[in-house]
Amino acid sequence: MEIFKYMSQYDYEQLVMCHDEASGLKAIIAIHDTTLGPALGGTRMWTYGSEEEAIEDALRLAKGMTYKNAAAGLNLGGGKTVIIGNPREDKNEAMFRAFGRYIQGLNGRYITAEDVGTTVQDMDLIHEETNYVTGISPAFGSSGNPSPVTAYGVYRGMKAAAKEGFGNDSLEGKTVAVQGVGNVAYHLCRHLHEEGAKLIVTDINAEAVQKAVDDFGAEAVGTEEIYAVDCDIYAPCALGATINDDTIPQIKAKVIAGAANNQLKETRHGDLLHEKGVVYTPDYVINAGGVINVADELHGYNKDRAMKRVETIYDNVTRVFEISRRDHIPTYKAADRMAEERIESMRQSRSQFLQNGHHILSRR
Repeated sequence: MEIFKYMSQYDYEQLVMCHDEASGLKAIIAIHDTTLGPALGGTRMWTYGSEEEAIEDALRLAKGMTYKNAAAGLNLGGGKTVIIGNPREDKNEAMFRAFGRYIQGLNGRYITAEDVGTTVQDMDLIHEETNYVTGISPAFGSSGNPSPVTAYGVYRGMKAAAKEGFGNDSLEGKTVAVQGVGNVAYHLCRHLHEEGAKLIVTDINAEAVQKAVDDFGAEAVGTEEIYAVDCDIYAPCALGATINDDTIPQIKAKVIAGAANNQLKETRHGDLLHEKGVVYTPDYVINAGGVINVADELHGYNKDRAMKRVETIYDNVTRVFEISRRDHIPTYKAADRMAEERIESMRQSRSQFLQNGHHILSRR
């Protein structure tokens, strides 16, 4: 892998290799873009097949956070960390404290949070060495479990998508097929049930399905049946890549809006949905409630303020649809364009400011 060539091609700013032999720490911090502010992105711990695979994952995820944070309207750039190791076997206190010292050494350019394979307790250990970490225990002033907040953002985004697809944003009487009933999706189902939506649910966890049936009167179907059910809205809330060549012909929903990451198996599947007239809500725009919530911790967490910011996901989703119509492009491209336009606007503003400052100094 030609790292500098790759970084230049996709506008990456920094790649930091972190090694602590005593604790076994092998971490890679990727900072993609800090035009809007310091890079914020979680720390993932995974058993990668190779160091190159870990580097590629860190770079890919960091760029994704740039777009997610920009689209969410946050004054934050994008970054990500991957730690090479088995999250069930290789963790120790010294590892995360050593990693915290590396973050502290970046002096605020990068702020981390929990991700796949890491926990609140891991973030607390990092916090022993640096304040540039979010998602720590509520005792330290954190926001706590992000799932309810993420779910509320998805709910708000779904209402905006319903307005685009059906002419109004009411979900009363709408049938929503929810794939996966984990922590986020359960809270989403609660919001939908309270508004009067009919729920069809599936999950590999039978207990989670039964809880949705008991609590919200949901109809349960098999994991492979969820795509073909008669519904108004399909809400992918489990694994990624569930929108693919096999499922698109089955989906009857007019609107797709859910919490899962990387819902499109390939970008061309976004093109197919656009051609079919399906209103697809890009995942990193609608599921940004979690990152909006932890970002509020940087100002001293205030739940009311954070929730009001999460409500703006409705406006962000609406803006994506407006750009899609304006530029005659699929919504997944419109989301990228929305993020890119915001970043470019800031770059131009800074460039103009520096030019003006240079002219003032040159006249003195």
